[in-house]
Amino acid sequence: MKITTVGIDLAKNVFQVHGIDERGKVVLKKQLRRDQVAAFFVNLPPCLVGMEACGGAHHWARKLQGMGHAVRLMAPQFVKPYVKTNKNDAADAEAICEAVARPNMRFVPVKNVEQQAVLALHRVRQGFVRARTAQANQIRGLLAEFGLIIPQGIGYIATRVPELIEDGANELPGVFRLLVQRLLDHLKDLDRQVDELEAKIQAWHRGNDLSRKLAQVPGIGPITASALVASIGDAKNFDSGRQVAAWLGLVPKQNSSGGKTNLLGMSKRGDTYLRTLLIHGARSVIYRVSQKADACNWISAVVNRRNKNVAAVALANKNARIVWALLAHGRQFDEGYVRKAVMA
Repeated sequence: MKITTVGIDLAKNVFQVHGIDERGKVVLKKQLRRDQVAAFFVNLPPCLVGMEACGGAHHWARKLQGMGHAVRLMAPQFVKPYVKTNKNDAADAEAICEAVARPNMRFVPVKNVEQQAVLALHRVRQGFVRARTAQANQIRGLLAEFGLIIPQGIGYIATRVPELIEDGANELPGVFRLLVQRLLDHLKDLDRQVDELEAKIQAWHRGNDLSRKLAQVPGIGPITASALVASIGDAKNFDSGRQVAAWLGLVPKQNSSGGKTNLLGMSKRGDTYLRTLLIHGARSVIYRVSQKADACNWISAVVNRRNKNVAAVALANKNARIVWALLAHGRQFDEGYVRKAVMA
């Protein structure tokens, strides 16, 4: 009665465990408190352990791997079809145990501590950027209530608003002037926080060979390169560059049936943050190309044939494939690289 496969439904305090033997017979159904999980698995013979890729999953995956278990993480949407009855912890653990044993299941690579730390910098910086934008919009909206219009662009907040506060001709109440000054101070503090976190990301980028390699690709800077390296990890987990592009949601969504192929807009699956960075980087490349009067290349052809938005997504898709090739094959970026034909 050896346990070969275990599914764990992760939680904050109470974990549900479901185990089967080599014949698929259920031999384990158990609830474990958080402080009991490590002691339980350290005494369990090495087996296949499945978990959903959710909060704390990478921590537990590393911990169980250190005990000799083979751990596989899965996206929750791939586990959902295996839930047979109403949703509860026992049914979820059983579904995870069933899904992890499927031969065609797609798994999420387990991230190490350094990757998680770098991605934490990116997530916190992104939060501060959103808060800074919201604060700037709030200042602009409050001043608009008094008939004072600030031009679009966050840079105008720092240059125009102090002048309006000091101008006595605009009849702003003293309490409101102090309030706007407080909001300006908060905006400056958010801006400082963003700069400090960006400096930390830049420092990590300069010390990482893979990140510096990706930054050589047009449209990929230190922020994008470091986020890609930390998120992808081992590029050999993907079979091709197209899988990376699909993982980022940069490939067309399909609605095909009866042998008729119907391609729609991009799927927008996967990591929104990485997809946004790649598309914004592609827009900067398109802008630079448009400034050259004699530009005649692939990007210009796509822009002329379709439009700049389609060209930006197409270039982001291309860059995602280039990133996979550089990481998976250990190559250096060559702008003039031409793929050699495979001999039959």
